[in-house]
Amino acid sequence: MYHVYTERDYSEFSRSLVGEFTDLDEAKAAAKKAISEDDSLNYIILETDGHVNNYGDLITTVVAQS
Repeated sequence: MYHVYTERDYSEFSRSLVGEFTDLDEAKAAAKKAISEDDSLNYIILETDGHVNNYGDLITTVVAQS
């Protein structure tokens, strides 16, 4: 599962979820479309397999970032 977020100035606090995708190509297309409207945004795509850490937070890996 891929989670696509937009953010400003690479700040985790400004992240906004664009969508969840099962295909990486679809996730990249959605990310590029989301940032095409605003030049101050960048995107980050996180991959998860459903595992959580001791605190209950989803374990993610950065797949792509602008």
